[in-house]
Amino acid sequence: GGRGEREAKPGAGVELRGLTMAVNLDKEAYYRRIKRLYSNWKKGEDEFGKVDAIVVSVGVDEEIVYAKSTAIQTWLFGYELTDTIMVFCDTKIIFLASKKKVDFLKQVATTKGNENANGVPPITLLTREKNESNKANFDKMIEAIRGSKEGKTVGVFSKDKFPGEYMKSWNDTITAEGLEKVDISAVVAYTMAVKEDGELSLMKKAAAITSEVYSKFFKERVMEIVDADEKVRHSKLAESVEKAIEEKKYLGGADPSTVEMCYPPIIQSGGNYSLKFSVVSDKNHMHFGAITCAMGIRYKSYCSNLVRTLMVDPPQEMQDNYNFLLQVEEELLKVLKHGVIISDAYNSVLEFVKKEKPDLVSKLTKNLGFAMGIEFREGSLVLNAKNQYKLKKGMVLSISLGFSDLLNKDGKKDEQKKYALFIGDSVQINEVRNDDEEDDEEDGDDAEELLGKGARSAALLADRTRNEMTAEEKRRAHQKELANHLNEEAKRRLTEQKGEQHIQKARKSNVSYKNVSQMPREKDIRDMKIFIDKKYETVVMPVFGIATPFHIATIKNISMSVEGDYTYLRINFYVPGSSLGRQEGNIFPNPEATFVKEITYRASNLKAPGDTSVPSTNLQNAFRIIKEVQKRYKTREAEEKEKEGIVKQDSLVINLNRSNPKLKDLYIRPNIAQKRMQGSLEAHTNGFRFTSVRGDKVDILYNNIKHAIFQPCDGEMIIVLHFHLKNAIMFGKRRHTDVQFYTEVGEITTDLGKHQHMHDRDDLYAEQMEREMRHKLKSAFKNFIEKVETLTKEELEFEVPFRDLGFQGAPYRSTCLLQPTSSSLVNVTEWPPFVVTLDEVELVHFERVQFHLKNFDVVIVYKDYSKKVTMINAVPVNSLDPIKEWLNSCDIKYTEGVQSLNWTKIMKTIVDDPEGFFEQGGWSFLDPESEGSGAEEDSESEMEDETFNPSADEEEEEEEDSDEDYSSETEDSDYSASLGSEEESGKDWDELEEEARKGWCPYILLTVYFNYQFYNEPDYMHIKKCVHYTISGVTGLFK
Repeated sequence: GGRGEREAKPGAGVELRGLTMAVNLDKEAYYRRIKRLYSNWKKGEDEFGKVDAIVVSVGVDEEIVYAKSTAIQTWLFGYELTDTIMVFCDTKIIFLASKKKVDFLKQVATTKGNENANGVPPITLLTREKNESNKANFDKMIEAIRGSKEGKTVGVFSKDKFPGEYMKSWNDTITAEGLEKVDISAVVAYTMAVKEDGELSLMKKAAAITSEVYSKFFKERVMEIVDADEKVRHSKLAESVEKAIEEKKYLGGADPSTVEMCYPPIIQSGGNYSLKFSVVSDKNHMHFGAITCAMGIRYKSYCSNLVRTLMVDPPQEMQDNYNFLLQVEEELLKVLKHGVIISDAYNSVLEFVKKEKPDLVSKLTKNLGFAMGIEFREGSLVLNAKNQYKLKKGMVLSISLGFSDLLNKDGKKDEQKKYALFIGDSVQINEVRNDDEEDDEEDGDDAEELLGKGARSAALLADRTRNEMTAEEKRRAHQKELANHLNEEAKRRLTEQKGEQHIQKARKSNVSYKNVSQMPREKDIRDMKIFIDKKYETVVMPVFGIATPFHIATIKNISMSVEGDYTYLRINFYVPGSSLGRQEGNIFPNPEATFVKEITYRASNLKAPGDTSVPSTNLQNAFRIIKEVQKRYKTREAEEKEKEGIVKQDSLVINLNRSNPKLKDLYIRPNIAQKRMQGSLEAHTNGFRFTSVRGDKVDILYNNIKHAIFQPCDGEMIIVLHFHLKNAIMFGKRRHTDVQFYTEVGEITTDLGKHQHMHDRDDLYAEQMEREMRHKLKSAFKNFIEKVETLTKEELEFEVPFRDLGFQGAPYRSTCLLQPTSSSLVNVTEWPPFVVTLDEVELVHFERVQFHLKNFDVVIVYKDYSKKVTMINAVPVNSLDPIKEWLNSCDIKYTEGVQSLNWTKIMKTIVDDPEGFFEQGGWSFLDPESEGSGAEEDSESEMEDETFNPSADEEEEEEEDSDEDYSSETEDSDYSASLGSEEESGKDWDELEEEARKGWCPYILLTVYFNYQFYNEPDYMHIKKCVHYTISGVTGLFK
């Protein structure tokens, strides 16, 4: 968007001043809403029937946050347009604004080819002359007003008074013309009060963010204060809430620039209470009694509200009053329905209080809430005893009700004697349901919605959390839904991909000489000696008296040995059947041809009379030169291989402006040269350029960055900017998809020879300096990131890992802290870095989850089944629950099992026969509950064996397969099934022996063996075989 004193973003409720580029206007929304305004005006109800034209004039006033004039602009255009006059006449609309705003409004003025514009009055755009009187434009607008209906009265918003000469001259013109002004605030508010689906989803998101900030930040902070018995002022606590909304972790994935407070948070305690939203938090210290808190978040111009009371050690009477207040809210929610008159709803609640607790009627708040939308409080739609407006489906209300001036009989100090209770929520009026939807705080301490996705936040309004399921039950229910969706989605994806076959690459044929004329005419060749042609990388060898060229690529290795008087040179060649290295495979252009496997040459070490040199000298030289040429060829091939598949990047557009965002004294990883070098990172028009002190340059384009991660130095020894790229780039002769820039923030090594005491002044000074250094670096990096995000207009967004959700694990050789970001799981402080994109993850499986093991492994399976699965080993078992919670909140399916599985084999089975895999239940084989844990061991075992051996049709084959290549998953299921049966049955030995006599021998054997394994841990393979044979029904083994 354009940039003025605040940055303009669609729907962010910001002024369009000094527009520097084209800003899009939602034309469809404008046409829908202007039609609604005109149809209500034509009906002529209430004040609409008294006006001949409508005038909306907006000046400039930084103090005004909510005004009907700016609200209608945001509603129609998605932006506030300062110094703009809008005149709505019966048959036309006139806008007077500056040139740039006129250009913006042209998007709706030209209606050619747009069917939705039918029935909308045509728009006339007038351009405002800045330093002139604008009399000519004013005259045109007055003339239009005079021509609209009877031309005598104009509808205005009488409360909106903008300062400035421009607004004054316009208001004076209306007065001078003798036009009668009628306040239409209430009827316009009623028109805008019914929200469209798009508006409702923005309000749901706002409510979800408010709920997050309250439960994850405010409530936790108050509990900390109470636990630590801190003295904190109400005003300071309110300020900390305002700061919290700058942190992404409380915003459920929303962009912080689209989020603001509706009003400064109101926190009250200690006897001084005013249950209104116009008050501010005072400077008194928080008293640990009844603490009321009101806060509301505005997201993309749409408001939400939440009010709660926290009680510390409340007496019984206070608890009773609070529970009664909840009942009153329930009563209010029952009566808030489509078509109900507001005063009737208020009176029915009042009657309920009179009937149940008449002594509290005088303490109840004078109104029970108000309509809410772009404006926080709609003055004409307040829930009180006088309001005659009807509620309509799609309205959103902020309901807030409380009891003030209640007396605490147990209170001894002044601040304990009086207390108030105040609660409130954001609710949506529905037509069908009787109980209205409501958003509430999440009571759990879990990290759900910390990384929010849109789908989850919408559900927030639907659930009442005061009587909700446990976290585990919710998780299981959600995982069940994900499992069904996962199999369907994967099946569809694999079917689409089936047509694409991978073509195996033929090995490059290396021809030394295309014709005889290129053969060198050297003396050595004529003398039948070995000659190395460096230009064509060819070894010319005498074979049966003929000089035969062999390209260096055909030579596998050479060796030289001296035996007695002779030197032997042995040359081995690549032939079909010999390994060409892991990646190359045995691919030859004509594998049926006759190949030379090896050639050995012999030369004498004795110098014959008349010879200038020893004959073996030629072999020694040949050995040395062949080695050199081979090395050079292999190096070049390796470089070409690195370059293979490199996507050509656009050129970096250098911005010569000196004020480019820049960070100095950074190291780059991986290193450009052998030694690490410092350099500077600078942001240009379309990418970054890192320039080392030696002059090496590395360019990273914004459009090639998949994840930009900022790892602060909290708890780390380095501060990092990490870029995970979509396509690899080349530098330092290697290809890289991960590039990071970092600087050290403290001594990574500590001198143990100092023999200094802990409280040595030098040490304390050094610590202080390090703290300051960390703070400075953090600020510099944050500043750089903000500038880059502004420069790229939010296209490049830096993610910060959530340290609180981090867990230890070993993705490579060493253990490190793996931390989630909003779209990935990363560790960027250790090298090599670890970055997994969550959108690419199909499911996560936990292996070796057993009660007697301290660690388990995490296996990440990707949507691209040809990609190798990622393993994270040795994750502490106490991280299992938080990881499950996090994955569940990211809509990622997870499963767990006791065994380690052969994933290479599993993935090959799936890729070879996707249809067969999904016919047998797909990924459900990993889920122990999917087939019903009550199934008998035999059938379960067979089912699982089939999953791993789709080709095995007969029982005998199955038995043979499973004996040799026994699927570990089968052990898993049998293992758990037998344990489950033992626990479920809970039978004693007498009963088991009785059953054994009736032929249930396998059952007893399984029980005994598993108990034996748990407590005595004998040879596991032995047990495995016993269990397998038992299940297969070979009971004779155990008689």
